[in-house]
Amino acid sequence: MPHYIAMGSIPHKRHTQYRKPDGGLYSEQLFSTEGFSNDYSILYHCHPPTQIIRTDEPVNVMPVVAEEKMLQHRSFEGFQVKPEKDFLQSRKPVLVNNDCHIVLAAPQESMGDYFYKNADADEMIFVHEGSGVLHTQYGGLPFSYGDYLVIPRGTIYQISFATPENRLFIVESFSPLRYPKRYLSKYGQLLEHSPFCERDIRGPQDLKTYDLAGDFLIKTKKKGVQYGLHYAHHPFDVIGWDGCCYPFAFSIHDFEPVTGRVHQPPPVHQTFEANNFVVCSFVPRLYDYHPQAIPAPYNHSNIDSDEVLYYVDGDFMSRKNVTRGMITLHPAGIPHGPHPGAVEKSIGKKETGELAVMVDTFHPLQLTVQALEIENKGYTMSWAE
Repeated sequence: MPHYIAMGSIPHKRHTQYRKPDGGLYSEQLFSTEGFSNDYSILYHCHPPTQIIRTDEPVNVMPVVAEEKMLQHRSFEGFQVKPEKDFLQSRKPVLVNNDCHIVLAAPQESMGDYFYKNADADEMIFVHEGSGVLHTQYGGLPFSYGDYLVIPRGTIYQISFATPENRLFIVESFSPLRYPKRYLSKYGQLLEHSPFCERDIRGPQDLKTYDLAGDFLIKTKKKGVQYGLHYAHHPFDVIGWDGCCYPFAFSIHDFEPVTGRVHQPPPVHQTFEANNFVVCSFVPRLYDYHPQAIPAPYNHSNIDSDEVLYYVDGDFMSRKNVTRGMITLHPAGIPHGPHPGAVEKSIGKKETGELAVMVDTFHPLQLTVQALEIENKGYTMSWAE
Protein backbone atom coordinates (compact mmCIF):
# COMPACT_ATOMS: atom_id res chain seq x y z
CA MET A 1 0.00 0.00 0.00
CA PRO A 2 1.40 3.41 -0.98
CA HIS A 3 1.42 5.10 2.45
CA TYR A 4 4.83 5.73 3.95
CA ILE A 5 5.52 4.82 7.58
CA ALA A 6 8.78 4.97 9.56
CA MET A 7 9.14 3.40 13.01
CA GLY A 8 11.98 2.86 15.43
CA SER A 9 15.60 3.67 14.62
CA ILE A 10 16.81 3.81 11.00
CA PRO A 11 19.88 5.35 9.28
CA HIS A 12 19.74 8.58 7.32
CA LYS A 13 20.42 6.81 4.00
CA ARG A 14 19.33 3.35 2.91
CA HIS A 15 21.92 0.70 2.03
CA THR A 16 24.60 2.40 4.13
CA GLN A 17 26.46 1.31 7.26
CA TYR A 18 24.31 1.32 10.35
CA ARG A 19 26.18 0.21 13.43
CA LYS A 20 25.21 -1.12 16.84
CA PRO A 21 26.52 0.42 20.06
CA ASP A 22 29.18 -2.33 20.15
CA GLY A 23 30.38 -1.40 16.65
CA GLY A 24 28.78 -4.31 14.76
CA LEU A 25 26.49 -3.79 11.81
CA TYR A 26 22.73 -4.06 11.92
CA SER A 27 21.43 -6.36 9.18
CA GLU A 28 19.40 -4.58 6.52
CA GLN A 29 16.53 -6.44 4.79
CA LEU A 30 14.43 -5.22 1.88
CA PHE A 31 10.90 -6.66 2.01
CA SER A 32 8.65 -6.60 -1.06
CA THR A 33 6.03 -8.91 -2.51
CA GLU A 34 6.87 -7.92 -6.11
CA GLY A 35 10.64 -7.94 -6.29
CA PHE A 36 12.21 -4.54 -6.82
CA SER A 37 9.45 -3.13 -9.00
CA ASN A 38 6.77 -2.03 -6.53
CA ASP A 39 6.03 -1.11 -2.90
CA TYR A 40 8.62 -2.19 -0.35
CA SER A 41 9.87 -1.69 3.18
CA ILE A 42 13.40 -1.81 4.64
CA LEU A 43 13.91 -3.44 8.03
CA TYR A 44 16.98 -3.31 10.29
CA HIS A 45 17.64 -6.51 12.27
CA CYS A 46 19.94 -7.08 15.20
CA HIS A 47 20.98 -10.33 13.47
CA PRO A 48 20.84 -11.62 9.87
CA PRO A 49 17.33 -12.99 9.15
CA THR A 50 18.88 -15.93 7.29
CA GLN A 51 20.31 -18.11 10.07
CA ILE A 52 18.40 -21.39 9.82
CA ILE A 53 19.68 -23.94 12.35
CA ARG A 54 17.47 -26.92 11.46
CA THR A 55 14.34 -27.95 9.56
CA ASP A 56 11.33 -30.20 10.20
CA GLU A 57 9.74 -32.71 7.85
CA PRO A 58 7.40 -30.96 5.38
CA VAL A 59 3.63 -31.41 5.82
CA ASN A 60 1.12 -31.45 2.95
CA VAL A 61 -1.58 -28.82 3.59
CA MET A 62 -3.00 -28.61 0.05
CA PRO A 63 -6.81 -28.27 0.03
CA VAL A 64 -8.64 -31.45 -0.97
CA VAL A 65 -11.09 -30.61 -3.77
CA ALA A 66 -14.38 -32.54 -3.67
CA GLU A 67 -16.16 -30.88 -6.60
CA GLU A 68 -14.11 -29.37 -9.39
CA LYS A 69 -17.01 -28.41 -11.65
CA MET A 70 -20.63 -27.59 -10.86
CA LEU A 71 -23.43 -25.23 -11.85
CA GLN A 72 -25.86 -24.70 -9.02
CA HIS A 73 -26.32 -22.28 -6.16
CA ARG A 74 -24.83 -23.52 -2.88
CA SER A 75 -24.98 -22.48 0.76
CA PHE A 76 -22.77 -23.38 3.73
CA GLU A 77 -23.08 -22.93 7.51
CA GLY A 78 -19.76 -21.34 8.42
CA PHE A 79 -20.29 -21.56 12.18
CA GLN A 80 -20.56 -25.34 11.89
CA VAL A 81 -16.78 -25.39 11.50
CA LYS A 82 -15.70 -26.76 14.86
CA PRO A 83 -13.29 -24.70 17.00
CA GLU A 84 -9.77 -26.04 17.38
CA LYS A 85 -7.05 -24.94 19.73
CA ASP A 86 -4.26 -24.41 17.19
CA PHE A 87 -4.52 -21.49 14.78
CA LEU A 88 -3.15 -23.30 11.72
CA GLN A 89 -5.09 -26.50 12.33
CA SER A 90 -8.29 -24.49 12.74
CA ARG A 91 -8.01 -23.07 9.19
CA LYS A 92 -10.40 -24.92 6.86
CA PRO A 93 -10.33 -24.06 3.14
CA VAL A 94 -13.85 -24.25 1.68
CA LEU A 95 -13.73 -22.59 -1.77
CA VAL A 96 -10.56 -22.49 -3.87
CA ASN A 97 -9.15 -21.68 -7.29
CA ASN A 98 -5.78 -20.61 -8.70
CA ASP A 99 -6.33 -16.97 -7.67
CA CYS A 100 -7.51 -17.31 -4.08
CA HIS A 101 -8.46 -19.67 -1.29
CA ILE A 102 -11.45 -18.85 0.93
CA VAL A 103 -10.88 -20.22 4.43
CA LEU A 104 -12.87 -20.42 7.67
CA ALA A 105 -11.19 -20.65 11.07
CA ALA A 106 -12.26 -20.88 14.71
CA PRO A 107 -9.00 -20.87 16.72
CA GLN A 108 -9.21 -21.08 20.50
CA GLU A 109 -5.62 -20.39 21.52
CA SER A 110 -2.92 -17.85 20.69
CA MET A 111 0.13 -18.80 18.64
CA GLY A 112 2.53 -19.24 21.52
CA ASP A 113 5.31 -21.58 20.42
CA TYR A 114 5.69 -20.80 16.73
CA PHE A 115 5.42 -18.07 14.11
CA TYR A 116 3.71 -18.31 10.72
CA LYS A 117 4.61 -17.14 7.22
CA ASN A 118 2.48 -17.60 4.12
CA ALA A 119 5.08 -17.50 1.34
CA ASP A 120 2.43 -17.90 -1.38
CA ALA A 121 -0.36 -15.48 -0.61
CA ASP A 122 -1.37 -12.15 0.82
CA GLU A 123 -3.88 -12.82 3.58
CA MET A 124 -7.05 -10.90 4.33
CA ILE A 125 -8.36 -11.99 7.73
CA PHE A 126 -11.84 -10.70 8.54
CA VAL A 127 -12.54 -10.86 12.26
CA HIS A 128 -16.14 -11.98 12.78
CA GLU A 129 -15.77 -12.83 16.46
CA GLY A 130 -12.90 -12.22 18.83
CA SER A 131 -10.15 -9.71 19.47
CA GLY A 132 -6.44 -9.62 20.09
CA VAL A 133 -3.15 -8.44 18.62
CA LEU A 134 -1.40 -9.33 15.38
CA HIS A 135 2.34 -9.32 16.15
CA THR A 136 4.83 -8.84 13.30
CA GLN A 137 8.32 -7.52 12.67
CA TYR A 138 6.69 -4.15 12.08
CA GLY A 139 5.05 -3.91 15.52
CA GLY A 140 1.70 -4.81 17.05
CA LEU A 141 -1.68 -4.40 15.38
CA PRO A 142 -4.68 -4.65 17.77
CA PHE A 143 -7.86 -6.02 16.19
CA SER A 144 -11.48 -6.65 17.11
CA TYR A 145 -14.88 -7.47 15.61
CA GLY A 146 -15.29 -6.17 12.06
CA ASP A 147 -11.61 -5.64 11.29
CA TYR A 148 -9.96 -6.62 8.04
CA LEU A 149 -6.32 -7.56 8.68
CA VAL A 150 -4.34 -7.37 5.43
CA ILE A 151 -1.01 -9.19 5.67
CA PRO A 152 1.44 -9.09 2.70
CA ARG A 153 2.68 -12.52 1.69
CA GLY A 154 5.97 -13.43 3.29
CA THR A 155 5.19 -11.50 6.48
CA ILE A 156 6.16 -13.42 9.63
CA TYR A 157 3.40 -13.11 12.20
CA GLN A 158 2.05 -14.38 15.49
CA ILE A 159 -1.51 -13.81 16.73
CA SER A 160 -2.50 -13.37 20.39
CA PHE A 161 -6.23 -13.83 20.99
CA ALA A 162 -7.95 -12.19 23.96
CA THR A 163 -10.61 -14.91 24.31
CA PRO A 164 -11.09 -18.54 23.19
CA GLU A 165 -14.14 -17.63 21.07
CA ASN A 166 -12.84 -16.52 17.68
CA ARG A 167 -14.35 -16.75 14.19
CA LEU A 168 -12.32 -15.68 11.15
CA PHE A 169 -13.15 -15.41 7.44
CA ILE A 170 -9.87 -15.56 5.53
CA VAL A 171 -9.02 -14.94 1.90
CA GLU A 172 -5.60 -16.05 0.70
CA SER A 173 -4.72 -14.06 -2.42
CA PHE A 174 -1.99 -15.27 -4.78
CA SER A 175 -1.56 -11.70 -6.04
CA PRO A 176 -1.21 -8.49 -4.01
CA LEU A 177 -4.35 -7.17 -2.31
CA ARG A 178 -4.79 -3.47 -3.07
CA TYR A 179 -7.21 -0.60 -2.85
CA PRO A 180 -9.32 -0.35 -6.04
CA LYS A 181 -7.51 1.70 -8.68
CA ARG A 182 -10.49 4.00 -9.20
CA TYR A 183 -10.20 5.14 -5.58
CA LEU A 184 -6.61 6.33 -6.02
CA SER A 185 -4.92 9.38 -7.48
CA LYS A 186 -2.09 8.72 -9.92
CA TYR A 187 0.27 9.26 -6.96
CA GLY A 188 -1.53 6.80 -4.66
CA GLN A 189 -3.69 9.00 -2.41
CA LEU A 190 -7.23 7.83 -1.69
CA LEU A 191 -9.55 10.21 -3.51
CA GLU A 192 -12.59 12.10 -2.22
CA HIS A 193 -15.07 9.64 -3.72
CA SER A 194 -13.43 6.67 -2.01
CA PRO A 195 -15.64 5.08 0.70
CA PHE A 196 -12.68 5.20 3.11
CA CYS A 197 -9.49 7.25 3.48
CA GLU A 198 -6.04 7.09 5.04
CA ARG A 199 -7.44 8.10 8.43
CA ASP A 200 -9.33 4.79 8.50
CA ILE A 201 -6.22 2.68 7.86
CA ARG A 202 -4.44 1.47 11.00
CA GLY A 203 -0.78 0.58 10.61
CA PRO A 204 1.49 -1.26 13.05
CA GLN A 205 2.27 0.39 16.37
CA ASP A 206 4.39 -0.12 19.47
CA LEU A 207 7.46 -1.58 17.79
CA LYS A 208 9.34 -3.85 20.22
CA THR A 209 12.78 -5.33 19.56
CA TYR A 210 13.37 -8.92 20.71
CA ASP A 211 17.14 -9.43 20.61
CA LEU A 212 17.03 -13.08 21.64
CA ALA A 213 19.03 -16.14 20.62
CA GLY A 214 17.58 -19.65 20.72
CA ASP A 215 15.42 -21.94 18.57
CA PHE A 216 12.55 -20.08 16.91
CA LEU A 217 10.15 -22.05 14.73
CA ILE A 218 8.61 -20.33 11.71
CA LYS A 219 6.00 -22.52 10.04
CA THR A 220 6.12 -21.50 6.39
CA LYS A 221 3.62 -22.45 3.69
CA LYS A 222 4.81 -22.73 0.09
CA LYS A 223 2.92 -24.39 -2.79
CA GLY A 224 0.59 -26.33 -0.52
CA VAL A 225 3.38 -27.62 1.72
CA GLN A 226 4.11 -26.43 5.26
CA TYR A 227 7.78 -26.30 6.24
CA GLY A 228 9.11 -26.03 9.75
CA LEU A 229 12.13 -23.70 9.67
CA HIS A 230 14.05 -23.13 12.92
CA TYR A 231 16.03 -19.90 13.21
CA ALA A 232 18.82 -18.95 15.62
CA HIS A 233 17.31 -15.58 16.59
CA HIS A 234 13.89 -14.18 17.31
CA PRO A 235 12.33 -12.98 14.02
CA PHE A 236 11.10 -9.77 15.67
CA ASP A 237 14.61 -8.43 16.33
CA VAL A 238 13.90 -5.33 14.23
CA ILE A 239 15.06 -2.01 15.72
CA GLY A 240 13.48 0.11 12.99
CA TRP A 241 11.89 0.07 9.55
CA ASP A 242 10.35 2.31 6.95
CA GLY A 243 8.45 1.94 3.70
CA CYS A 244 5.09 1.21 2.11
CA CYS A 245 4.73 -2.57 2.39
CA TYR A 246 3.42 -3.70 5.78
CA PRO A 247 0.35 -5.27 7.42
CA PHE A 248 -2.56 -2.99 8.24
CA ALA A 249 -6.09 -3.07 9.65
CA PHE A 250 -9.29 -1.53 8.31
CA SER A 251 -12.65 -1.83 10.05
CA ILE A 252 -15.73 -2.67 8.01
CA HIS A 253 -17.54 -0.24 10.35
CA ASP A 254 -15.48 2.60 8.81
CA PHE A 255 -16.65 1.81 5.26
CA GLU A 256 -18.90 4.66 4.09
CA PRO A 257 -21.72 3.29 1.88
CA VAL A 258 -22.71 4.87 -1.43
CA THR A 259 -26.48 5.21 -1.87
CA GLY A 260 -28.71 6.56 -4.63
CA ARG A 261 -32.27 7.18 -5.79
CA VAL A 262 -32.39 3.66 -7.22
CA HIS A 263 -30.59 0.45 -6.30
CA GLN A 264 -26.81 0.71 -6.63
CA PRO A 265 -24.78 -2.13 -8.20
CA PRO A 266 -22.26 -4.19 -6.19
CA PRO A 267 -19.13 -2.27 -7.36
CA VAL A 268 -20.09 0.64 -5.05
CA HIS A 269 -19.33 -1.70 -2.14
CA GLN A 270 -15.86 -2.63 -3.37
CA THR A 271 -13.13 -2.53 -0.72
CA PHE A 272 -10.09 -4.39 -2.15
CA GLU A 273 -8.99 -5.77 -5.48
CA ALA A 274 -6.52 -8.40 -6.65
CA ASN A 275 -5.86 -10.25 -9.89
CA ASN A 276 -9.11 -11.96 -10.92
CA PHE A 277 -11.20 -11.19 -7.82
CA VAL A 278 -12.55 -8.32 -5.72
CA VAL A 279 -13.71 -7.94 -2.11
CA CYS A 280 -16.78 -5.86 -1.20
CA SER A 281 -18.27 -4.69 2.12
CA PHE A 282 -22.03 -4.52 2.65
CA VAL A 283 -22.73 -2.26 5.63
CA PRO A 284 -25.75 -0.58 7.29
CA ARG A 285 -27.10 2.12 4.98
CA LEU A 286 -30.21 4.01 3.86
CA TYR A 287 -32.19 2.43 1.07
CA ASP A 288 -32.92 4.01 -2.30
CA TYR A 289 -35.07 7.13 -2.17
CA HIS A 290 -36.82 7.27 -5.55
CA PRO A 291 -40.59 7.24 -4.76
CA GLN A 292 -40.98 3.98 -6.69
CA ALA A 293 -37.64 2.43 -5.77
CA ILE A 294 -37.30 -1.29 -5.15
CA PRO A 295 -34.65 -1.71 -2.43
CA ALA A 296 -34.18 -5.44 -3.06
CA PRO A 297 -31.44 -6.23 -5.60
CA TYR A 298 -32.65 -7.02 -9.09
CA ASN A 299 -32.08 -10.41 -10.66
CA HIS A 300 -28.74 -10.49 -12.42
CA SER A 301 -26.80 -12.87 -14.56
CA ASN A 302 -23.54 -14.27 -13.28
CA ILE A 303 -21.81 -14.80 -16.61
CA ASP A 304 -18.19 -13.97 -15.82
CA SER A 305 -17.85 -14.32 -12.04
CA ASP A 306 -18.62 -16.55 -9.07
CA GLU A 307 -20.24 -14.57 -6.25
CA VAL A 308 -19.47 -15.53 -2.65
CA LEU A 309 -21.31 -13.75 0.15
CA TYR A 310 -20.30 -14.21 3.79
CA TYR A 311 -23.08 -13.08 6.12
CA VAL A 312 -21.83 -11.36 9.26
CA ASP A 313 -24.74 -9.74 11.09
CA GLY A 314 -28.09 -8.02 10.61
CA ASP A 315 -31.17 -8.72 8.49
CA PHE A 316 -30.92 -9.50 4.77
CA MET A 317 -34.10 -8.65 2.90
CA SER A 318 -33.09 -10.58 -0.22
CA ARG A 319 -32.50 -13.95 1.54
CA LYS A 320 -34.53 -16.25 3.76
CA ASN A 321 -33.17 -18.28 6.67
CA VAL A 322 -29.86 -16.42 6.85
CA THR A 323 -27.61 -17.28 9.80
CA ARG A 324 -24.45 -15.66 11.10
CA GLY A 325 -21.41 -17.05 9.32
CA MET A 326 -23.41 -18.45 6.41
CA ILE A 327 -21.73 -18.50 3.00
CA THR A 328 -23.65 -18.48 -0.29
CA LEU A 329 -22.03 -19.34 -3.61
CA HIS A 330 -23.77 -18.21 -6.81
CA PRO A 331 -21.60 -19.53 -9.65
CA ALA A 332 -20.98 -18.01 -13.06
CA GLY A 333 -23.31 -19.22 -15.79
CA ILE A 334 -26.76 -18.89 -14.20
CA PRO A 335 -28.69 -15.85 -12.90
CA HIS A 336 -29.62 -15.30 -9.29
CA GLY A 337 -31.66 -12.80 -7.35
CA PRO A 338 -33.94 -12.27 -4.34
CA HIS A 339 -35.83 -15.16 -2.79
CA PRO A 340 -39.59 -15.36 -3.54
CA GLY A 341 -41.51 -12.58 -1.81
CA ALA A 342 -38.41 -10.55 -0.99
CA VAL A 343 -39.01 -7.90 -3.68
CA GLU A 344 -42.50 -6.92 -2.52
CA LYS A 345 -41.42 -7.13 1.10
CA SER A 346 -38.58 -4.66 0.52
CA ILE A 347 -40.75 -1.90 -0.97
CA GLY A 348 -41.17 0.98 1.46
CA LYS A 349 -38.28 -0.04 3.69
CA LYS A 350 -36.01 2.88 4.60
CA GLU A 351 -32.76 1.25 5.72
CA THR A 352 -30.88 -1.97 6.31
CA GLY A 353 -28.64 -3.11 9.14
CA GLU A 354 -26.94 -5.85 7.14
CA LEU A 355 -23.24 -6.57 7.43
CA ALA A 356 -21.55 -8.90 4.96
CA VAL A 357 -18.34 -9.53 3.03
CA MET A 358 -18.53 -10.43 -0.66
CA VAL A 359 -15.83 -12.02 -2.81
CA ASP A 360 -16.40 -12.04 -6.58
CA THR A 361 -13.97 -14.28 -8.49
CA PHE A 362 -13.54 -14.16 -12.25
CA HIS A 363 -12.53 -17.82 -12.46
CA PRO A 364 -14.72 -20.65 -11.10
CA LEU A 365 -14.33 -21.79 -7.51
CA GLN A 366 -14.00 -25.43 -6.48
CA LEU A 367 -15.59 -26.97 -3.40
CA THR A 368 -13.42 -28.71 -0.83
CA VAL A 369 -14.21 -31.70 1.35
CA GLN A 370 -14.67 -29.33 4.31
CA ALA A 371 -17.25 -27.30 2.33
CA LEU A 372 -19.45 -30.34 1.74
CA GLU A 373 -19.38 -31.13 5.46
CA ILE A 374 -21.14 -27.83 6.29
CA GLU A 375 -23.41 -27.51 3.24
CA ASN A 376 -27.09 -26.57 3.45
CA LYS A 377 -28.72 -29.17 1.21
CA GLY A 378 -31.48 -27.98 -1.09
CA TYR A 379 -30.43 -24.34 -1.28
CA THR A 380 -30.69 -24.49 -5.08
CA MET A 381 -34.43 -25.22 -4.81
CA SER A 382 -35.12 -22.33 -2.40
CA TRP A 383 -36.25 -20.08 -5.28
CA ALA A 384 -39.04 -22.53 -6.23
CA GLU A 385 -41.25 -21.97 -3.18
